[in-house]
Amino acid sequence: MGFDAILPESRSPFSCIRDIQSEPDDRNIPIDKVGIKNIRYPITVLDRRNRYQHTVASINMFVDLPHQYKGTHMSRFVEMLHLFRPEVSLKKISEILQQMKEHLDAASAHIEVLFPYFIEKKAPISASPGLMDYTCRFLGSSNRADKVDLICEVTVPISSVCPCSKEISDVGAHNQRGEVCLQTRFKKFIWIEDMIEIIERCASCDVYSVLKRVDEKHVTEKGFTNPKFVEDIVRDVADALNGDPNITWFSVSAENFESIHNHSAYAHVVKDKRSQSAGE
Repeated sequence: MGFDAILPESRSPFSCIRDIQSEPDDRNIPIDKVGIKNIRYPITVLDRRNRYQHTVASINMFVDLPHQYKGTHMSRFVEMLHLFRPEVSLKKISEILQQMKEHLDAASAHIEVLFPYFIEKKAPISASPGLMDYTCRFLGSSNRADKVDLICEVTVPISSVCPCSKEISDVGAHNQRGEVCLQTRFKKFIWIEDMIEIIERCASCDVYSVLKRVDEKHVTEKGFTNPKFVEDIVRDVADALNGDPNITWFSVSAENFESIHNHSAYAHVVKDKRSQSAGE
């Protein structure tokens, strides 16, 4: 089934039925985004190790609506999604956006694809395998000039040990689990795994789904010898991305779910390397 299977209403066998959405609207107010939200859908994304991975996504799809139209054709969003179902990846987002604009007669289009991504990760000493899940999101938009903007986002669980607590305590130091959220724009394709690895290297210690006693000893001692504030974590991630010529823009935030405070600790860095290059 090709894209010509999505018929305009004039070619549809149901064209004799009144089409309320296409009727004129006299309020003279254009709508920036109209579409569908939170549709759960099975997708296949690219996997660096196994080529492909099957997962389930929550998807938002929007287009603009000119002031003269009453509504858009909501069912067409799902029809297009069904055609792309074999693979919804960063490489396909541009094509999906173009088809959304063409088949919904829109000047701009937006898509957000949120999904869990699984990586087999072995414990550091015992090498016991387990699956770690990471929350990922693709964000894409295409404007009136057909300029496509793509962002890849990953949220990675990490652990951190407080440098201040270690310094002032005679015994031990307080530690906590946290999350680092990284968004990137890039020149070429970027692997989800590469983004995850950068973040995990910048934590006091990364997180595992399976740990034996020898592994617990290792991660506890590794974190204690590598204390990090949230400020340290975002700066270390930013420093790694500054040296990557493929990354043109990034946003990195770290949040620690504090173990001895009734609040979280938070830090955020945003950098547009394109504007820096233009100024050089």
